[in-house]
Amino acid sequence: MRAAVVTSFDAPPEYEEVPAPVARGEDELLVDVLAAGLHPRVRSQAGGSHYTSTGVLPLVPGVDGVGRDPDGRLRYFVLPDTTLGSMAERTLIDPRRSVVLDDAADPVAVAAAMNPAMSSWVALRRRIAFAAGQSVLVLGATGNAGRMAVPIARHLGAARVVAAARDATKLSRSDASDTVVLDDAERLAARAADVDVVIDYLWGEPAAAAMVTLVAARPDRAKPLTWIQIGSVAGPTAPIPSAALRASRLQIVGSGQGSVPTSDLVAELSALAGEIARGTFAIDARAVPLADVRRAWGEAGATAERVVLVP
Repeated sequence: MRAAVVTSFDAPPEYEEVPAPVARGEDELLVDVLAAGLHPRVRSQAGGSHYTSTGVLPLVPGVDGVGRDPDGRLRYFVLPDTTLGSMAERTLIDPRRSVVLDDAADPVAVAAAMNPAMSSWVALRRRIAFAAGQSVLVLGATGNAGRMAVPIARHLGAARVVAAARDATKLSRSDASDTVVLDDAERLAARAADVDVVIDYLWGEPAAAAMVTLVAARPDRAKPLTWIQIGSVAGPTAPIPSAALRASRLQIVGSGQGSVPTSDLVAELSALAGEIARGTFAIDARAVPLADVRRAWGEAGATAERVVLVP
């Protein structure tokens, strides 16, 4: 069969012939892959930089996708850590880490949206006690997952969602209640100092600066502020002053692979996949043939479109 194959962490995958996988046992199901999203998580996997990377090569990238099982049913699936990913004509899945989709579901839309949507969906549903009527600040709201976090927070009951990022032009397209350019500390303090939850895709210096700004401007420092750390596109470490933690009811929690049990993740698949399949969230996806994986790799991130590889 044909697949995208990573043979060097310093180069894009190549479209190559690889041995066809064979299902062994009831915990493995061979599916024909219909769509696999080229998410930032996949790029870090293929670059060897993700914290789950084992350094083993060669590997077929791809962490999730939509496939058709031997009974003809559409399934969205999440793969375990494996060198046989979803960017192939066929792959092996654990049926317990999948959900059967309606036949009318668009495989490209589901493959494009599930991974970025899952980060904020699971964070709000499983990592904290989020309540309807609370307010949310999204840091990094113009990225792939950050854009999804805005409507997801609102869908899950947020009364107000503030979007913050560096790019003012991209922010202007957000449907958030309010927007803030990250360099504008005064506006950040005015618009978001009283939020209940921060969904952070940035970390690094920008997150630390935002944290200090919010704590200093918070009208009631006894009001809980929950900071959910999900991504680190601005840096792997953040210089957080100890006073920020002592001067307010600030708690920092992480949400991601490891901090969210697999059982919790799987439990949320059906509800989220159903909302995506019903068109609850606007999704801008572009299907690219798997054979063009090298070109797609170079183009990913250049536009707001979510790239999906289709065999």
